[in-house]
Amino acid sequence: MTVLADQRPRQKAAQAVVTGSVRPKRRWSLLVGGLLLVLVCAGIFAVVQLSGDARVQVLAVARPVAAGQVISAEDLRVVGVVPDASVPLVRAARLTEIVGQAAAVPLAEGTLLAESQLGPASWPQAGQAVVAVALKPGRVPAGLAAGSHARIVTVAKETTTETTGLPPAPVSVPAVVVGVTEAVDGAGTSVVSLLLSQDDATKVAGAGSELALVLVSN
Repeated sequence: MTVLADQRPRQKAAQAVVTGSVRPKRRWSLLVGGLLLVLVCAGIFAVVQLSGDARVQVLAVARPVAAGQVISAEDLRVVGVVPDASVPLVRAARLTEIVGQAAAVPLAEGTLLAESQLGPASWPQAGQAVVAVALKPGRVPAGLAAGSHARIVTVAKETTTETTGLPPAPVSVPAVVVGVTEAVDGAGTSVVSLLLSQDDATKVAGAGSELALVLVSN
């Protein structure tokens, strides 16, 4: 009996030692760090969601479209923008409705499509005209593209000893570039379509001299 009595305290002490050694230690730093990480991720997600909700999907012009041309799906692309009540944009959900309609005015690549740009061709407007001019190499400035503002001027001819009459009046009129077709022949001639007033168009058509373009700021 004495032996049994002596062993019980030893067994309890051994159990206490084993239990204390296997009890997991709490890592408070890891717990706090995990909670902070969750809060940061939740905040980022909320910011992304709020910023994304402000944008709507609308239609933009993917490539140039001439006035009166029927719009195809390849002419349009979907972009996300923050809407402005003063700008009547076309929502992307109407893509199938827009395809097959005609452009009322020329559509420049990269611009947002608006309702006013659709319908029967109404371009050029009253009092305006479009003139195509052939320009020799060196008379088309670099960077000229649809939408550029330019002045079309006559190129002075070399004076000769023989004159058949008075030289034509010089021309210098403002215009907006509608389109550029480069190197239409073996000599490198470019054809530039210009939007200008009807009076100026008449001057350009009857200039009787070679022409050149000068690129100007808006």
